[in-house]
Amino acid sequence: MRVNQLSLYEAGEVGEKDDWTFQGAETRSLTHCYHDYPARMIPQIAGKLLDLFAPKHPALLFDPYCGTGTSLVEGMIRGLSVVGTDLNPLARLIARAKTTLPSIEVLDAYVKELWAYLLLPDSEEPLDMTLDGISRPEFWFKPEVFRQLARLRKFVTCIENTEARNFFAIAFSETARESSNTRRDEFKLYRYAESDLERHKPAPFQIMFAKLARNRNGLMALQEMMEGATPSVAIHDFNTVSGVPTRLLPPGSVDIVVTSPPYGDSQTTVAYGQYSRLSSAWLGLPDGGSVDSALMGGKKTKTLPVFSCANLDDALASIAQVDRDRALHVATFYKDLKASITHIAPLVKSGGYVAYVVGNRKVKGVLLPTDEAVRSLFEAVGYVYETTFLRGIPNKRMPSRNSPTNAPGKTEQTMLCEYIVVMRHV
Repeated sequence: MRVNQLSLYEAGEVGEKDDWTFQGAETRSLTHCYHDYPARMIPQIAGKLLDLFAPKHPALLFDPYCGTGTSLVEGMIRGLSVVGTDLNPLARLIARAKTTLPSIEVLDAYVKELWAYLLLPDSEEPLDMTLDGISRPEFWFKPEVFRQLARLRKFVTCIENTEARNFFAIAFSETARESSNTRRDEFKLYRYAESDLERHKPAPFQIMFAKLARNRNGLMALQEMMEGATPSVAIHDFNTVSGVPTRLLPPGSVDIVVTSPPYGDSQTTVAYGQYSRLSSAWLGLPDGGSVDSALMGGKKTKTLPVFSCANLDDALASIAQVDRDRALHVATFYKDLKASITHIAPLVKSGGYVAYVVGNRKVKGVLLPTDEAVRSLFEAVGYVYETTFLRGIPNKRMPSRNSPTNAPGKTEQTMLCEYIVVMRHV
């Protein structure tokens, strides 16, 4: 019988009682301040895992779901070479910017150029509110906001220095999203109500310069910490569900994996593609909307698989009794997670560690034991269990309870804990 997630410490089924919550910690220091993003792993978790389990000699860190590069930055400041991969083009752009150390003097020169450019008279041509990838730009942007964003984009895309262009592009990305008619407290695309739109009066130019100044401070702090060191950084777009290119990561080349995979399929958990859609359109990145279907669990399986984790199999069977179609969607996520783990496992050296930060969500009232699934799936490919740390999630951008069935009066507690599962390659 599965132990309740809030009594795992008492049951002795998790690791030492260290604080992994990091309540009140500064999570936006260094280049971690660059850009908001859904379900980010805070840097303190990645840093502590590296301090506990990474080799002290030069080593290679791999993050197979690197997002915006939190673990990669933490690896860099500890002298590790880092490799990450992610399917979201916007996430990769942010990760590249966060792990790059461009010249402050060069950036400052471009900021002065931007000031001068914006002081020039604007074109008097009629406003063309078209945006590739967005069918109704006027729904998401007020005309004057759109005009100002178009001017900013024109400047950013003309920056010749690649590192500087990426630095400006991610500041512009956040500017575009915050200037849009999208509600600020949501990661999905929800437009402000008409009454709120009356009060929503963004100033894109001011937002852009504020982002640039904030990010400049974060970059300077990282440069001071690095003290001129230039670790190897590589960020890719391959999908570990399909495989890992051996020319990029040969078997036995990785010392440690620190990562936080999605908690479930994007359709019902975190819609990374939705969050990225407006920024991707402005920056000319591949369609952000197509990201969600490419992520784990994006394409439904036709049969209910059997996994090596009895509690997971039981949970899927319980969901299937209520809603078989929903069970197939959920099972697809775990099927893809299994394939990903199978491809990641051979990359790690003997004696090396993998650390997965996961959450156990509920579907149809059934708790899905993702932490146990990760353990079982790695044990099936030659790993031994090391420990599990339990982390309370403070300041979540979601209510403490929700109504998953939309039935009046029926609510359930949302995810309050994360599990940090640590495995060792024999």
